[in-house]
Amino acid sequence: MQTEYFYTNLIQWYKKVQRQLPWRESYQPYTVWLSEIMLQQTQVITVVDYYKRFLKAYPTIFDLSSADEDDIFKLWEGLGYYSRARNLIRCAKLIVEDYNGDFPKNKKELMKLPGIGPYTAGAILSIAYNQKEPAVDGNVMRVISRYRALNVNISEVKNKKIFEEEVQGLMGGEPRDFNQGLMELGATVCTPKNAKCTQCPVQEGCHAFANQTVYQYPVKLKKIKKQTKEMAVIILEVDQTLFITKRPNTGLMSNLWGFPVTERINLHSYVDIEAYMEEAFGLKVNVNQVEEGAKHIFTHLIWHMKLYKCTLKESSQAFKKIDYPEILWVNRSELENYAFPTAFKKVFKLI
Repeated sequence: MQTEYFYTNLIQWYKKVQRQLPWRESYQPYTVWLSEIMLQQTQVITVVDYYKRFLKAYPTIFDLSSADEDDIFKLWEGLGYYSRARNLIRCAKLIVEDYNGDFPKNKKELMKLPGIGPYTAGAILSIAYNQKEPAVDGNVMRVISRYRALNVNISEVKNKKIFEEEVQGLMGGEPRDFNQGLMELGATVCTPKNAKCTQCPVQEGCHAFANQTVYQYPVKLKKIKKQTKEMAVIILEVDQTLFITKRPNTGLMSNLWGFPVTERINLHSYVDIEAYMEEAFGLKVNVNQVEEGAKHIFTHLIWHMKLYKCTLKESSQAFKKIDYPEILWVNRSELENYAFPTAFKKVFKLI
């Protein structure tokens, strides 16, 4: 009875109030996959325009698989979490090469693909193929935690299985609308703060609401404090052109363009910066000016950036030791032609 109450009320509510989002116009596996990858760690309002532009540029998996990587990164610019874009490219190529452009219809095969974990696999199977598979993200865990009053730590990966089983137990018919309804409920009503319990379609069965303990759920560990680093962003300008580098293909902001950057160990020394430029790029420079830069917050890291404005003394590539894929000299007006992460875009107006 409880199961029927939950899924019937949830689906009826969802069909009435669902937001009109571009990825809900089609339930093709490609568009479901693309939207779910973009929505990871990113707000819906941010994703909408990126999704539209991306789909216009690459309307099919075949278009994406044959696209130039730099063009894809440029289109992704500003969306953050760039490992998603790298996995998107790899995944598209594998689907075309190994599956003739068709997404697998079972979880095991889907999860062999880059960037597809249990949640994304469940979303593709339930939304695109209408299969009875759970798709458990943070919104869903919050709804289920409160509805069942589950004292389960959502920060522990092993506990995700508990939530998948709970969702599977509550799911009746219409997996597509059920899973989307759960996500919608968590995103718009059963929110972390200021939950709109009076608008909840399953309020009568909610244990946390009945016990007035809504904000005790979900249970999670205290957030890990972000590490803060003092960073030197090196602005080297010669004859009105700026020195930029393409970052290595692993690590933070990989495969994107940026200015040379290094941690400021000695906060009052120019010598370290000059030595870094010679060691990394074989460029002998003078630091002429230091200015306040910007602050950028990554997932587990905070950068406090200062700008070190330099001029060139002489160059000798024989000293180059750090393997950057590419280095370029570009005019200021050309910076927008390259895919820069948000951290570096913040300093554009300061140089």
